[in-house]
Amino acid sequence: MLYVRALIAVIRQPLYLLITTLVAGIVFTFAVWLPSLSLIVIVAKNASLTELLSLMWSLYGAIGSNFTAISASYTTIIAILFGLNVALLTYYIRKMRGGISNANIGSTGAASAGGLVSGIFGIGCAACGTFIFTSVLTLFGIAGVLSYLPFGGEEFGFLGVGLLLYSLYSLSKKITDPMVCPI
Repeated sequence: MLYVRALIAVIRQPLYLLITTLVAGIVFTFAVWLPSLSLIVIVAKNASLTELLSLMWSLYGAIGSNFTAISASYTTIIAILFGLNVALLTYYIRKMRGGISNANIGSTGAASAGGLVSGIFGIGCAACGTFIFTSVLTLFGIAGVLSYLPFGGEEFGFLGVGLLLYSLYSLSKKITDPMVCPI
């Protein structure tokens, strides 16, 4: 409960709420637009700026139609958790800058990055499955491996949520720990 209070205390500060919102928005936008990237490129070549912006805005609706309910849920959760991670990591770095060494940031940052990468591998829509992971596996000729997984590749999204939650826990713990070495 102490760690949740630390998270809430950080997010109540306007700067860190802004960081959380901006980063979560960017990650969510990337996740929703990625499956339609080729469409965006084609329209960008032939359409006006207004038409392009209209298309890009309408692509946010793809989260409800192109994604399954499960993948839409963990895509949204990954975006929010990653935004929270970046805000907490920023707070922690700023807190430690005036204090002792920040050598422990590496493991927490690695968990956060691992969660985002795993979550990105799990991004996909109902029609094409996990978009990036299928493309990567196709390069090696083993795209059929996803059919053997119980959730068809959505496991990577679940793994991403788990890693991001662990990273949040770890960062919250480091924020609440005293800035002295344990005896």
